[in-house]
Amino acid sequence: MKHQVNILAVTEDTHETRVLVTEKPEGFDFSPGQATNVALAKENWKDESRPFTMTSLPTDPCLQFTIKTYPERDGVTDEMRDIQAGDQLLLEDPWGAIQYEGPGLFIAGGAGVTPFLAIFRDLHRKGQLFGNVLLYSNEKSEDAIAAGELKTMLGKDCHFFVTNEEHPQFDSRRIDRERLAQHLEQFPSPKVYLCGPPSMMEAITETLKDLGIEDDNLITEDLDS
Repeated sequence: MKHQVNILAVTEDTHETRVLVTEKPEGFDFSPGQATNVALAKENWKDESRPFTMTSLPTDPCLQFTIKTYPERDGVTDEMRDIQAGDQLLLEDPWGAIQYEGPGLFIAGGAGVTPFLAIFRDLHRKGQLFGNVLLYSNEKSEDAIAAGELKTMLGKDCHFFVTNEEHPQFDSRRIDRERLAQHLEQFPSPKVYLCGPPSMMEAITETLKDLGIEDDNLITEDLDS
């Protein structure tokens, strides 16, 4: 089912990330971490939908989407760089396998942090965030979405990585086997949440399995879906 909604506000998070607040359709129920397919309600764009996570909470009166744009790509996200309040979106029903199953290690790359942002906001509001750790990787520090909010919520359990920059406050290494093993030691029976670019997910999934993480304890979207 498709829902047409008005965009109520547009703000900027990073230099390439837009935060859209929209109307919430009646009966639009979802769990923190879930997504929906979104299309622009414009001529020639209505059938060009892309998946985006709701970064608002289910109890909020409006929906929020935190969307990374890609100016080098001639597509939906590039078109969203110029979107304004008063424009409209087409939303489908919510879906997604990334939902909270208990304290664990969260591993994100780029815009893959958005389902975790929704989960952390929900846990923070409930006072249940303690015991979760985030490893968040980007090419450069300026690319990190909601960096200040994540650091405020998670404190010392929020670890930023950059792969294409030297930065005094970010770890200038990749999230490799050594880093994963180090953080997994904190959990007696770890749940691992993973979301990011497919190449990153494939590499880290292979390493996690080699470190003994079983499929039932790995929460991620199906790479083949």
